[in-house]
Formats: sequence, C-alpha cells, structure tokens
Amino acid sequence: MSEATDRPVDGDAWADACAEDLAAEKARRRAEYGPPPGSAAEELRKLVDAVADKVSSLQTPLFGVAAPAVQQAIRQAKSAVEPVIERNPQVFDHLAAAGNELLAAYRSAVEGQESRWTRTTEGASGPAKKAADDPSDPRDEGPSGTERIDLD
Repeated sequence: MSEATDRPVDGDAWADACAEDLAAEKARRRAEYGPPPGSAAEELRKLVDAVADKVSSLQTPLFGVAAPAVQQAIRQAKSAVEPVIERNPQVFDHLAAAGNELLAAYRSAVEGQESRWTRTTEGASGPAKKAADDPSDPRDEGPSGTERIDLD
C-alpha cells in the first residue's frame, strides 16, 4: 500500500477553501463598495418608498391637491404595488434583465451607426470622397440608382 493511500483524505477541503476565499472576497467588496444592490423587486420597493417620502415631505399642494389627499393616494399606491411585488418578485428580475438587454442592443445599434457616419464623413478629400467616386467600394451603403428585380 502506498503512502498516499494511508493518509485520511478530506474530500471537502477544496470546497471549504473555496468557500472561505469567496466569503473573504465578498467581505472585502462590501467594505470597499458597500452592500450589493438587492433584487429588482427590492429596488422597486425602495423606489416606491423614496418617492412616497419625497412627495410626503413637500409642503405645497401637489397639482392643486391638499396634503391629506396626497397621503391617501400614496398609501393606496403602496398597497397596490406591495402585493404584486410579493407574489411575483422574479418578474421584476426578468424585466430588469430585459431592460439591460434592450439597452445593450440600443448601444450596439448607435455605435454601429456612429461608425458608419464617421467612416463616410472623414473629409471631402479623404476616403469618403473615394468611396463616393468608386461604386465598388464596400463602404457604399446602398444602391446609387434604381435596380430591377425580376420576380418571375
């Protein structure tokens, strides 16, 4: 029997070390950056509370409505939003993820359009003029005239 098989093996040592490292890294990040943001549902709840507090602190009538009526409207809005958040917290996470994906797609489209604009407006004597003069240049965005398409 070899010496390696005579020693007791702790199968969870690697997992324990990884867990300790992860906990230490999380603690370091919390100390440096503060607590991480909560779920989208928690963030929505915080937003509703912050807006309610801000509207409540206003001393002037809001849209010509007296303060007690505004307070009542705030309570009704919070009581309507809270059950939805409680029943469907994952929906808000999905909505937040979809919003991030839409934002990434928008950024990509804008960056692509900006690169096309800058590529065609490099100067009248530069490559843009060459692209306008050369119909085989790949920077030409579309047909210069009409094109007949045979559908038969």
